[in-house]
Amino acid sequence: MAAKPEPTQLEKEQMFGMMEKEMEYRVDLFNRLTQTCFDKCIEKRYKEAELNMGENSCIDRCVSKYWQAS
Repeated sequence: MAAKPEPTQLEKEQMFGMMEKEMEYRVDLFNRLTQTCFDKCIEKRYKEAELNMGENSCIDRCVSKYWQAS
């Protein structure tokens, strides 16, 4: 069986560009998810250092719905 030829420099640059775009997309998605769920679930005035039960549940639901929608 013949070995695959090495990718050309142009192909390597194209692959790298695609990987960069994918990383940018994932970072943007994560940042939007974080901001959306934070705004929706976390009270503006912190009462405790830890998330309470209601905030935890809200975040779980928010993240789940966000992944289903995107």
